[in-house]
Amino acid sequence: MVGKKNIVFGFIYLVFTASLGIVMVDKYEAYGAAVQEKQSSVGRLQQLQTNNFEEMLEPLSAEQIARANTAGVLSLNKLFNLESEIDGIKGGPHAHGNLESLLNIAVGLVLSFVAVNVIFKQVISWIFIAGAVLHSGMLYLGTVFQLGWANTILETGIGPFLILIGLALAGIAAAMGYRGEPVKD
Repeated sequence: MVGKKNIVFGFIYLVFTASLGIVMVDKYEAYGAAVQEKQSSVGRLQQLQTNNFEEMLEPLSAEQIARANTAGVLSLNKLFNLESEIDGIKGGPHAHGNLESLLNIAVGLVLSFVAVNVIFKQVISWIFIAGAVLHSGMLYLGTVFQLGWANTILETGIGPFLILIGLALAGIAAAMGYRGEPVKD
């Protein structure tokens, strides 16, 4: 069965991409601490502004105001960086990897019901695997492991292009030879 490798790849790949949820949960602990830090420093700035930049009825010097402002800006930046890191995983390798895993499982199943030339089925099968690896696989390596070369490959757009070509070819194959029951290759 030609699609078997897509089904096996899809389930194994799904384990890797779905496990990024655990990575994101671990990052939320630091995120919670950053939110508290931001609330404290920005809350102090708001209170100072409300009190006409006086604390305990004493006016603050320009240096004290600048230090409070710097603490607020840095806490906002820390929070933004953590949010960006979590969102980069969530919207990139986690979501796309899960989708491309399921696409591989689906195309593997569909190929078992399609009676067309076995070489055509093999091309479709390998295009889906290559597309997943060159798209969400490179997102995974570039985002989680910070490997620059993976981002370079990702920027070529070859992975998403292969997925689209694979979808088109699978549609053509289904139109040509979908049987509704498993076929022998």
